[in-house]
Amino acid sequence: MIRKFIKIYKISIILLLIALLNVQPAYGGVINMDINGDALETVEILVLLTVVSLLPSILIMMTAFTRIIIVLSFMKNALGLQQTPPNQVLIGIALFLTLFIMSPVINEINTEAYEPYKNEEITQKEFYDRATDPLKEWMLKQTGKNELKMFVDMSGDQEIQNSEGVENLPLTVVIPSFVTSELKRAFILGFLLYIPFLIIDMIVSSVLMSMGMMMLPPVMISMPFKILLFILVDGWSLLFKTLVTTFNF
Repeated sequence: MIRKFIKIYKISIILLLIALLNVQPAYGGVINMDINGDALETVEILVLLTVVSLLPSILIMMTAFTRIIIVLSFMKNALGLQQTPPNQVLIGIALFLTLFIMSPVINEINTEAYEPYKNEEITQKEFYDRATDPLKEWMLKQTGKNELKMFVDMSGDQEIQNSEGVENLPLTVVIPSFVTSELKRAFILGFLLYIPFLIIDMIVSSVLMSMGMMMLPPVMISMPFKILLFILVDGWSLLFKTLVTTFNF
């Protein structure tokens, strides 16, 4: 169901882009596309459409979404719940939390890049630079030094290795470093979430063993206690607050 929705979403973006852009046939059978006065050749159009089709995946990996959805999945597994809440609900929660966290970056991109580009005040290259700079700055704030150093060393590029300041590093180094840091932090948070629920499982299993009720699955008994604990500590509010505060603004 989720894969079908993502596929429909990608197709809709491509169709919407084609409908909005001014496509003009050029002489000699070559197709040109005019975007804010900048003409694109056929090959560039195909590249652009390919990038747009991959845009959702790219943006997900360059935002707070990865950490949030992994932590929410850890919480669901720690509670021992199989179908509640549904994956669609978790994805929706992660998307809106991502929008909340990324809103300062989105507003800056809109003000500094999109509005001037829409008004034909800057070129495509300037738009790209202005749009990626705030995003790269935000990603660098979330990225650990060890991850950055690892990918800088693995790049084997002397120009990258001799860069003065992390802000001069290319996105090809910043993005994988950021993703690695996000996965690391997400698994740390997931481990911390598991501990109190694991203690409940151990206590319930010990009690059942001492009572000789070895045939009774401990999960059936421990799950209500886990849910009760989660409710008593106002788990959702605590979880969302913790997730938001783990990001550096």
